[in-house]
Amino acid sequence: MGYTVLIHLPNEDPVLAEMEELPPPNATYIICTEARRRDGKPLHYLTPEATAFIFPLSRISFIEILPGEAERGELLEFFREE
Repeated sequence: MGYTVLIHLPNEDPVLAEMEELPPPNATYIICTEARRRDGKPLHYLTPEATAFIFPLSRISFIEILPGEAERGELLEFFREE
């Protein structure tokens, strides 16, 4: 099962990427694929031919794990009718 994550780097826009598994507590880096900006555009500092990326955890502020398609159907969203 893969995870869609939002990686927050200091002084950079967040990076949207895919991860096969979450890092263990003793990890020093993460490996992800399909790294892109939040809006889906390519990152200017990555080579377009690259397929996988290794980010050191020392350069990451935090990682958000986004819900998958199956989990989105289970989420309750509150809204106001006007």
